[in-house]
Amino acid sequence: MRGNRQYAPELWAEAVKAALERDITVVAMATRIGLPRHTLCSWVQSARKSGRAANDGAAIAVSDSAEIRRLKAELRRVT
Repeated sequence: MRGNRQYAPELWAEAVKAALERDITVVAMATRIGLPRHTLCSWVQSARKSGRAANDGAAIAVSDSAEIRRLKAELRRVT
């Protein structure tokens, strides 16, 4: 069993942003960027609980991120 790994805050920010903004699962995103699944799932869950997600180092509301995903999906549907 490995000990706790420390990841750079920039990696956390980019990974959470990518997981929340792209239309793939968190598990698929973790695999794509080479993070353990449970690590990225935990980061995303933490960002959602705190009501923020990473966006170029600035915090945005998760509801805003969810609205952006919904609008992108609607745009794909109508085009």
